[in-house]
Amino acid sequence: MSRCVLALLTGVVLVAGCQPGEEQGSTDAPTGEAQPPAASGSVVVLDPAIEALVSPDAVVEEVSGGFQFTEAPLWRPTEGRLWFSDVVGNVLRALTPDGEVEVLLEEAGGASMAPPGSYIGPNGMVADDDGTVLLAQHANRQIVRLGPDLETTVVVDRYDGMRLNSPNDLALGPGGALYFTDPPYGLPGQDDDPAKELDFNGVFRLADGQVEPIVTDLTRPNGLTFSPDMQTLYVANSDEVQRVLMAYDVAEDGSVSNGRVFIDATADPSPGIFDGVKVDQQGNVYAAGPGGVWVIAPDGRHLGTIVAPQAAANVGWGDDGLTLYITAGTSVYRIRTNVPGA
Repeated sequence: MSRCVLALLTGVVLVAGCQPGEEQGSTDAPTGEAQPPAASGSVVVLDPAIEALVSPDAVVEEVSGGFQFTEAPLWRPTEGRLWFSDVVGNVLRALTPDGEVEVLLEEAGGASMAPPGSYIGPNGMVADDDGTVLLAQHANRQIVRLGPDLETTVVVDRYDGMRLNSPNDLALGPGGALYFTDPPYGLPGQDDDPAKELDFNGVFRLADGQVEPIVTDLTRPNGLTFSPDMQTLYVANSDEVQRVLMAYDVAEDGSVSNGRVFIDATADPSPGIFDGVKVDQQGNVYAAGPGGVWVIAPDGRHLGTIVAPQAAANVGWGDDGLTLYITAGTSVYRIRTNVPGA
């Protein structure tokens, strides 16, 4: 049975997954363009198990909009605000639950002469153990630490003497080590850009001042996150011809092995690619993907999809831990869940 039929059976008209439209992304870069109108606030039920995680009648609501390409939602509990990136607008902003927006940092990805519409801005963020924020900068091709005054300090910008491509997403792993993906989206020419120094697009681990590649065979490594027990690393491959979410076993020393396809959406007719990914406290995976945010059980079952009015790029919990914020296209949305984020 097709996903379109399943959506209709649950009383949801999933236009984005049932009608032709522009795809969210390509082999070049993810897009921030709005998809064809969907059933805003809908939850497509593919497995009844999703109802314990997200109510089928839960509503996706817009918190704020009018940006260029929203990404990387990070809840700041000490402020009661959500920080998020605008990858095309090159701005870092903070957003209150009431929709008030403050610009935190202009040229947050670095100064650039790239053509308009380029992915030069800030992207992935993670709060370090001391409460400071680590931020991926596309134009500057590095990861920086933002101090209390929002001054930046470079954390990593090279591997083996060569400049990184454009760090994309970040996650803290065992022992507080920093894991990050490094696709070429921040380079105007992508893999063919003359400024590209690495001959691969990798997943890296930074620990004790040493940076090492741990995955080198993905074409477009993008979002990444750990299972609650830190024993599994999930990595999205944002390639239109290989739309997969990978899983890796994590050893005590932080190394990874046994790379395997956790879920494959390559044959799914819905537009979009896997992008940002997070987990809840029960180990369920929430991945921005074709047609919306995929909710996936720890055993790899696709339980359902949360449909936002625009193509989802990333997700992250905030407020009391049960509000899932969704950065999608030009807006930030949210939906209530029944299980807190990890």
